[in-house]
Amino acid sequence: MSDLKKFREKIDGIDDELLNLFNQRAALAQQIGHAKGTGAVLRPEREAQVLQRMVDANAGPLSKQGVIQLYTEVMSQCRALEAPLRVAYLGPHGTFSEAAVFQRFGQATQGLPAESIDGVFSAVESGAANYGMVPVENSTEGAIGRTLDLLMSSNLNICGEVLLQVHQCLLSNENELSVIRKVYSHPQSFGQSQGWLNAHLPHAERITASSNADAARLAAQESFSAAVAGEQAASHFKLKMLARNIEDDARNTTRFLIIGKQDVAASGKDKTSLVMSAQNRPGAVHDLLAPFAANGVSMTKLESRPSGAGLWEYLFYVDIEGHQSDAKVAAALLQLKQVAAFVKVLGSYPVAV
Repeated sequence: MSDLKKFREKIDGIDDELLNLFNQRAALAQQIGHAKGTGAVLRPEREAQVLQRMVDANAGPLSKQGVIQLYTEVMSQCRALEAPLRVAYLGPHGTFSEAAVFQRFGQATQGLPAESIDGVFSAVESGAANYGMVPVENSTEGAIGRTLDLLMSSNLNICGEVLLQVHQCLLSNENELSVIRKVYSHPQSFGQSQGWLNAHLPHAERITASSNADAARLAAQESFSAAVAGEQAASHFKLKMLARNIEDDARNTTRFLIIGKQDVAASGKDKTSLVMSAQNRPGAVHDLLAPFAANGVSMTKLESRPSGAGLWEYLFYVDIEGHQSDAKVAAALLQLKQVAAFVKVLGSYPVAV
């Protein structure tokens, strides 16, 4: 028997064993679902713990990302045995938001495209979707203002986060850059690739679309047009990729938030997001930050946004390390409420693995 045949027989044996173990895991997941009696409900803290434990236990040769992807799909298939998880996202099909849904929840998920970020919130609030996936900030272009505004006004909670590395491509029906006269894209994608566009298509008209996928749809309908969008949009709209990875920063990453109706328990490695405003007096902003420092709570983000209540009045969006049930975080939040004009905790949730 050749060495190659021996190796293949060993792989076949391992595959048989894996299938049996996967089905055992799925049966246990079903039993847990029946015990809870709540259908397709996500436990973000539990799933984060599973992923982190598998990453920590991985001795290779599988990569960290490979292990995460593998176990995300295992949990996705197990979850779907009860009922498919319905997740709303900024559509249409082929957007980075859709890619974030499947990166986090796996392929056994029912994605529900919405026409706007407002539509994502509405789908979750109405019960049409179990959860929503909304972009909140990009490493190149900064915060998504509409998402911040809706987090402030909605009763939904942040249940998790997804970090998606974003690679922009130039898509078209045409075969050459030289014939492109129009380029469609979302404003964020234009901002992420403006250096490349200035260098390679300086005279092409740039036309704003509601999403990257909608830009691809428009480009697919016209001659001498192109779209800045993701690779998934090329496949969906049957467009050619004239150029890959045209983002100006190779580390270009978009952070998405998972929104839902549940409060998420502590996972051991969490983040808390909140929004607050200062009283109208000298030193008020300093007083907002002092409780975090006094209790040893690290702040990872501070974003200001007009409140809409009056001219030059602002809300401050903050991310801190830890869960709101942690003693240090709870003490800081209690002190914060004593000095702030307004405080709203948007959610505590696991840090993206």
